[in-house]
Amino acid sequence: MIAHETLNLNSVAEKFNISRPAISKHIKILTECGLIVINQKGRERHCEANLKKLNEVSEWVEQYRIFWNKKLDALENYLDGLQTLPAGRHGKNTKTTKSKKYAKRKK
Repeated sequence: MIAHETLNLNSVAEKFNISRPAISKHIKILTECGLIVINQKGRERHCEANLKKLNEVSEWVEQYRIFWNKKLDALENYLDGLQTLPAGRHGKNTKTTKSKKYAKRKK
């Protein structure tokens, strides 16, 4: 709503079914985060969105989306490769190999 137009606090409060003090607390938090800028015009305080901060968050999230998509694609390729192996080939002798290593350490 504020992203599309600058509104005063009363106009914002009218759009929600909560008290004016509750709206003020939310606006204060958004202002502290830099997502809203308050401009004083006479007696009224107008809220304006600062979308640059959201763009920063979006860019940060995008980096991790790309990273995890690559990791998940690699996992999918690995699992697909396991499915194409002949029966009994994947995971062969993992228990005996581990137990042999453990037995050597105990001696």
